[in-house]
Amino acid sequence: MERRSGLGLAALGALGRRLLWALPAYAAGLLGLGAGAVVLALALYAGWRRRRRARERGMRAAERLHREEEAAVRAAARGELPAWVSFPDVERAEWLNKVLAQAWPFLGQYLQKLLTDSVAPAIRASSPHLQSFTFTRVDLGQKPLRVLGVQAHPGTHKKQILLDLNISYVGDVQIDVEVKKFFCKAGVKGMQLHGVLRIILEPLLGDVPIVGALSMFFIRRPTLDINWTGMTNLLDIPGLSSMSDSMIMDSIASYLVLPNRLLVPLLPDLPEAARLRWPLPRGVVRVSLVAARALRSKDRFLGGLVQGRSDPYALLRVGTQAATSRVIGDSLDPVWDEMYEFMVHEVPGQELEVELYDKDPDKDDLLGDNGEMAVIVDDIPGQDVEFELFDKDIDKDDFLGRCKVPLQRVLSSRVVDEWLPLQAVPSGRLHVRLESLNPEPSAELLHRVLHTNALLQPPRGPELSAALLRLYLDRAAELPLLKGSQPPSAFASLAVGDVTFRTKSCPPSTEPVWDEGFSFLIRRPHEESLELQVRSDAGSSLGSLSLPLSQLLPRAGLSTDGWVPLPGGGRLLLRAQLGVLVSRDIEEGASRGAPGGGRGPEQEEEEEEQRGEEEQRGAGGLRQRPVPAERRGPRLLLSLWCHREQGKLVAIVHGCRDLRASSKELPDPYVSLALLPERGRGSKRKTGVQRRTLNPEFNERFEWELPPAEAPQRRLEATVKSSVNFVTREKEALGKLQLELAQVDLSEGDPRWYELQDERNLP
Repeated sequence: MERRSGLGLAALGALGRRLLWALPAYAAGLLGLGAGAVVLALALYAGWRRRRRARERGMRAAERLHREEEAAVRAAARGELPAWVSFPDVERAEWLNKVLAQAWPFLGQYLQKLLTDSVAPAIRASSPHLQSFTFTRVDLGQKPLRVLGVQAHPGTHKKQILLDLNISYVGDVQIDVEVKKFFCKAGVKGMQLHGVLRIILEPLLGDVPIVGALSMFFIRRPTLDINWTGMTNLLDIPGLSSMSDSMIMDSIASYLVLPNRLLVPLLPDLPEAARLRWPLPRGVVRVSLVAARALRSKDRFLGGLVQGRSDPYALLRVGTQAATSRVIGDSLDPVWDEMYEFMVHEVPGQELEVELYDKDPDKDDLLGDNGEMAVIVDDIPGQDVEFELFDKDIDKDDFLGRCKVPLQRVLSSRVVDEWLPLQAVPSGRLHVRLESLNPEPSAELLHRVLHTNALLQPPRGPELSAALLRLYLDRAAELPLLKGSQPPSAFASLAVGDVTFRTKSCPPSTEPVWDEGFSFLIRRPHEESLELQVRSDAGSSLGSLSLPLSQLLPRAGLSTDGWVPLPGGGRLLLRAQLGVLVSRDIEEGASRGAPGGGRGPEQEEEEEEQRGEEEQRGAGGLRQRPVPAERRGPRLLLSLWCHREQGKLVAIVHGCRDLRASSKELPDPYVSLALLPERGRGSKRKTGVQRRTLNPEFNERFEWELPPAEAPQRRLEATVKSSVNFVTREKEALGKLQLELAQVDLSEGDPRWYELQDERNLP
């Protein structure tokens, strides 16, 4: 009898499970949904289930590998380790792993107390909907964090010790939370974290505790994988999983990835605390992503029978800074000719990493690394620059290759220009040029830097930077009160151009202390301004400040330091310092007194007028009246430069002076350029039209493909014209210039004035 009842229950259970499978179809019909919605829901469920099973298999495999590694280490410890296991600059730290293993349960107790006594009350107070929020379980598990290796670097001075810890955590941590009001449960069960943690001991003291503070941060973004439970199981769905992990990594990066860091002072009132918490960047590295060769093809047609090409693009990273190049369609030998700039801090081990991908409708394949960019670099051993190339696909982008360049190498040689082999792929090379730019407090070199940037400016991409602005915001005082005489909870927002930063929000006070530092790349110091606003969390404005950067140029050290009044009441204590980004070529030109090293077009014109006046002095030394402007004739300010690395002729049309018009109305001038002897459309260039002026300003850049060996055989023709006359419908010629490139110094690219001739007088 009992056996029959058991069989009946089993049959009912099987029938119930089959009816449960039909429940989605019944619910869809009840809600008026079509079959497509049911199929989509089933597909999402199948993808989630498959992803979850794969993640569980991965966690089990990682645990198995972890156990095997421990067994191998114990077995090897009884004998002699193989020679390949020993690395000269990385040491094992088994003693530290034993300490962590013994302290791990006590760290778990501390974490449980921290979450239940501090974090949970703060979450419940943040929203009335979360008043029933609680941590139901906090367990760090039995598998502690492991340190796979320790590497020491020489510090930049004697009071500093630098350590790199290669950490790996494959843990069985379990943290569960619950919001009882909404019957919502969620949590984490299992986590993996891998990365290199930098620890700086600074400053070293002659008294206990010997070390003044600890600074900790990740040099590069660590890798993270989380296994979610409960309601957060939805985050394991393909697409959402990578998005959730990326969001968490972004949050970690905002605190612990360069240039961000965690400072633990070991002494109260440490004078160097502000400098250690927000160290200023040492400089900029400009990276030129030039081209790649022999990339792998990731596109296949007709079921793989026909091999196509790739659509490569490059992803460049330095710490939290990232840039993406444009996609070059259908090419295994792409040419980018793009430039990027990155700020680099005083940290050994920092790298420029470039990854190449294939841009396909599904994914990009790695092809290799390289391009032209700028990066801020410090004098640090172990810094690398990494480049990777990828091929672009429809579903996902296939990996095409990567390469890394230590920034220490760029700092020591100032310029690195070579073809780098791509890693993790069978073939491929990347051509990259890296240049270190030092921020110098010298306004005399600014005109030369701006002119050099105009010559180097690629046709695509943002304008190159000429200076680095380093700002330290300490505190505010005497801020106005809110309504009801309440002190504000204030924060500050800072912006230069389209780059914006925000400080933390301070507790309610009329004298908030932020103690934060920021850095901006400046393109045109004469024109840009620092916009600073102080606001309360309630949204009301407490004061604003606009600081034109041109005000820093005449000051000693290009800096300002002290209290600055806010319009409407209140003061700010800040320090702002501008550094002109100087390359090696500019430094060498300044040291040997190269012409035009610090002069702009206005200075060139003033010096020309002075030379003209000196030529009018009589034999007795008496100064005569200067030649009138109309007798000096029309002229054109032009820069010509041969870019030998790229095989290009670069011309910058700055402007014209004292043009003459045949009619009574002012002309609408423009400049037409032609590289002779060819007269095809590909050899011609034209500036924009300036309205109603005899002294137009153009400042436009043009380039031609021209190998340096062919330059002496070419001639540049520049014609200044006025746009179509409304009455005669004809273009009026205002002057013409013909230059034999063999007679022009194309190595410096300095601006020069050239006299314009009447077109009728030219042969």
